[in-house]
Amino acid sequence: MAVQQPKTADVVIIGGGIVGVSTALQLAKRGIRDVVVVEREQLGAGATGKSGALIRCHYANVPEARLAYESLRVFRSWDDEVGAGSPDFDPVGFLRLVAPRDEPQLRANVAAQQAIGIETSIVTADNLRAIEPLIRTADLTVAAFEPGSGVADPNGALYGFAEAARELGVTILTETPATEIVTRGDRVTGVVTSAGPISTGTAVLAAGAWSDQLLRPLGLDFGLVPVRTQVVIFRWPAAVDHERKHRVIVDSARGSWFRPEPGAATLVGVGSAARPTNPDEVDETIDAPAIARARAAMAHRFPGFAAATMRGGWAGTYMRSPDGHPIIDQVPTVPGLWVMTGDSGTSFKTAPAIGICLAEWITDGAPKLVDLAPFRSTRFADGQLWIDDNPYTDPVDLTVLH
Repeated sequence: MAVQQPKTADVVIIGGGIVGVSTALQLAKRGIRDVVVVEREQLGAGATGKSGALIRCHYANVPEARLAYESLRVFRSWDDEVGAGSPDFDPVGFLRLVAPRDEPQLRANVAAQQAIGIETSIVTADNLRAIEPLIRTADLTVAAFEPGSGVADPNGALYGFAEAARELGVTILTETPATEIVTRGDRVTGVVTSAGPISTGTAVLAAGAWSDQLLRPLGLDFGLVPVRTQVVIFRWPAAVDHERKHRVIVDSARGSWFRPEPGAATLVGVGSAARPTNPDEVDETIDAPAIARARAAMAHRFPGFAAATMRGGWAGTYMRSPDGHPIIDQVPTVPGLWVMTGDSGTSFKTAPAIGICLAEWITDGAPKLVDLAPFRSTRFADGQLWIDDNPYTDPVDLTVLH
């Protein structure tokens, strides 16, 4: 039976990805159950369903590392925290590789992460070979190792959040695109969808690559750019032990990332220049040049995979802010409007904590779990773009759906 769109709601959440649905669940757990989630297609049709779903805490800044750390706790304690579905979290371990010139930055970032409780350490190239025998280490000096991090099923996590939210009374509408955020005197008064208007005083915009289509009519320009990205799947060669799993790897030295996939396969993401795209017209198939870049990156880091068979892949879109970091804020000029956008495709792993913070902000007047001040939307207008404390000199843009 089709779910009817209500005429009113306490909160309307625009976007049926993992951030939007996580926020809906957390609001319901805090007693606000008159919540409507509107999704333009199906749950996970945007960046969530195409995410590499790497679960790791390593960032070159503490605020995002905190969000990832608090989210890791949710993934590890899913039955208690969510109570429905399963993210199939697999703690295979995570390695962050950097070029030798970035060793000081890596050491500083690991120390900062250890200070907030993250289980991480510096390992030498010799120790790295013991941790992950399949990888080439000749061009490395040290790496960061998180033994308790790993991978998840993005749709499994999303559907679990959705099921738990529905059980608490949240209404989730699919194939219901939002077409307008309505304001009166600058304050949010409603959301218009393809099924008609919903009267509300609180809207949460978590629409990924479509966010700017709803922000621009409000006079809000955060410099957001929708970007196309690609992921390639390779089947392991016969010579590789198909019973084992390699670690999750983000390789800043080569601008790539790798995660093991069931069926003796590996997902490979390779950064490329961020070019604007129209999310309504994006080609979801992969390009031959992307396949070649992914194969070269994998063969370099996993020499034993040089003969791996390409077996598929996909393309999707993410939204990038001017500094590549998320915007998570109650927009000061539009009371009642919260936004989470511009995350450059890395918010799957932080979505549980973002949902908690947004729910705290809406119900209690401020986020408590993590200080979201660094994610404020006004930083661009104030000329204070986010610069990481200890950034790596990535050869290409690596912030792509992982």
